[in-house]
Amino acid sequence: MKKRDRQAALREKIRENPFLSDEELAHIFGVSIQTIRLDRLALGIPELRERTKSVAERTYGIVKSMGSKEIVGELIDIVLGERGISILETTEDMVFERSRVVRGQFIYAQAESLAIALIDADVVLTGLANIKFKRPVTVGEKLVAKGEVIRRRRNQHVVLVETRVGTENVFRGKFSVFEVDPARVGGGV
Repeated sequence: MKKRDRQAALREKIRENPFLSDEELAHIFGVSIQTIRLDRLALGIPELRERTKSVAERTYGIVKSMGSKEIVGELIDIVLGERGISILETTEDMVFERSRVVRGQFIYAQAESLAIALIDADVVLTGLANIKFKRPVTVGEKLVAKGEVIRRRRNQHVVLVETRVGTENVFRGKFSVFEVDPARVGGGV
């Protein structure tokens, strides 16, 4: 593939999925990571961290049900009341010391915060969660959670969240979340 063709294909691939790393792109195009970096620079495409940050900044202002510091992972796409995507990079402080496996509470927290963030209300609480961990996650793996509101009834919503590492499902959760009247929060729900 000629350089010009590769760069055009690279631009399109990043437009389709701005969260592909240089390593993933190098694998897709069968070139070195350095070649991808040089192509990105020539095209004026920022590195993954900057692309993710830019998308996240546009997204956080939309969420009503929680503050940006309360969301576990980086919220990268959201359509209130419909769907959203969150990314969580796993780190050393998330794992069990002996097994090096990521603690389930981090995977759950990412999914739950995405489910809550999808609801277009000021106060949203989880009432019920039906979850399944499909396989262990190890340090350094990138968790991509996709959530979708699959049912609505007045102030109750059911949100399905599936979390993947690459193409492999590692977690699935169905959350019943409820809109709560802010006036009732301090005096008992």
